[in-house]
Amino acid sequence: MSVVDVVVVGAGFAGLGMAGALRRAGRDDVVVIERAGDVGGTWRDNTYPGVACDVPAHLYSYAAHPHAGWSQTFAQGHEIQQYLRDVAAGVSDRLRLHTPLVGAEWDADASLWRIDTGAEVLRARSLVLACGRLTEPHVPAIVGLESFPGPLFHSARWDHDVDLAGARVAVVGTGASAVQLVPELAQRAAHVTLFQRTAAWIVPRGGGEIPPAERDRLARNPGALARLRAELYAEGEARFASRSGDAAASAAARDAALAHLHAQVADPDLRAALTPDYAFGCKRVLLSDTFYPAVASDRVTLEPSALDRVDGSTLTAASGQQHEADVLVLATGFASTQQPYADLVRGEDGTLADHWSEGMTSFGSTVVAGFPNFFVLNGPNASLGHNSAVLMIEEQAAYVVRALAERDRRPDRVLRVRPEAEAAYTDEIAAAAASTPWMTGGCRNWYVDERSGRLTLLWPGTVQAFHERLTGTDGSEFEPAHTPVRG
Repeated sequence: MSVVDVVVVGAGFAGLGMAGALRRAGRDDVVVIERAGDVGGTWRDNTYPGVACDVPAHLYSYAAHPHAGWSQTFAQGHEIQQYLRDVAAGVSDRLRLHTPLVGAEWDADASLWRIDTGAEVLRARSLVLACGRLTEPHVPAIVGLESFPGPLFHSARWDHDVDLAGARVAVVGTGASAVQLVPELAQRAAHVTLFQRTAAWIVPRGGGEIPPAERDRLARNPGALARLRAELYAEGEARFASRSGDAAASAAARDAALAHLHAQVADPDLRAALTPDYAFGCKRVLLSDTFYPAVASDRVTLEPSALDRVDGSTLTAASGQQHEADVLVLATGFASTQQPYADLVRGEDGTLADHWSEGMTSFGSTVVAGFPNFFVLNGPNASLGHNSAVLMIEEQAAYVVRALAERDRRPDRVLRVRPEAEAAYTDEIAAAAASTPWMTGGCRNWYVDERSGRLTLLWPGTVQAFHERLTGTDGSEFEPAHTPVRG
């Protein structure tokens, strides 16, 4: 059985970005495995009405694959999916679809990873997990949920066969998916009931269609496209202050969000129900110009409490109010802090789930102690609340390329993260996060692991700071090389 240099798991933004970075570095001995029949990750899986990105499209794309043809400032899901298909064409000879990760185990004797796909076992010198953090839908434990007689599905597993015309649709959740989904449902369904456990901070979205003439101008002028990307990057970095708790910036952003609410919702009682009671930035800040008008219309009923129990078609809220529904949609997010792939990966001393039993930890948000020649993208402390996640993926992929060069310089070709380096990085994250709204803002968010109370999803700094942190490493995060004993 031949040995592959690098196996990458996942063909979404992270996996394709990693494969491209490896190829540009002259590393072609790569296999990308993807459990689904198409690339795209979250943009393949999420097809609900209104699905779009809340990062400007020209920045929510790879630096190595700029795209002038985006039709809207904030690209719709199908357009992002097509972009990723186009990018994947450049690594199609390395891509294996319908190939899931069933299990992966470090073989200490051979200094290799054994990756079980169900159909075969791949052997690789290094393993990169690029599985995404928003892959497995979270279904809340609601009493009687199974008794609901009509169509019931998660927003990330949209059932397009369900006819919503004339239906009473209930939506559970008011996060990023719901604010896109509810205005669309309000136009299609007979009525929408929206269960809101916690109100969200929502700011104007703006943007709109990009005229064909502007697209043509950007296509003819790569310098103009690069300048636009740089401007969008700078705008994103500037948002970090308001998201992370800077007093003046947070106050200004909070005032803008409240002005947006007041401008779009006339009913003072409804405004009060839609006003968050926690610090700006504590939860993900949402962008929408259509959510408030939809909720304020007679097509939507806001239930300002969580769905408590289900008795057939009768939905009872925590407030005691009862609502009837024909279709139930769970816009309830994902298993983000406890990654579903963690049980499948076994290192030197146990599984990744064991290692992360009190929350995800790493060094550089990319390498993990006890897991040699192993890298994880979009994992611990690699998310952002203010700028494009693709920028973080690119920084991580560049770090992996540099680490592989370090691996190849070693006699044993093995990189082992020093536990002390991981612990120090974890403490560094905790110290940077301690005074931020994510930790002190008075809300529950998916950035913080409920088991340890640590910030485990977000990077508590700017993209530039992450770049400097990773490019500033010198290899000392790894244990000294071991010289193989020769007989």
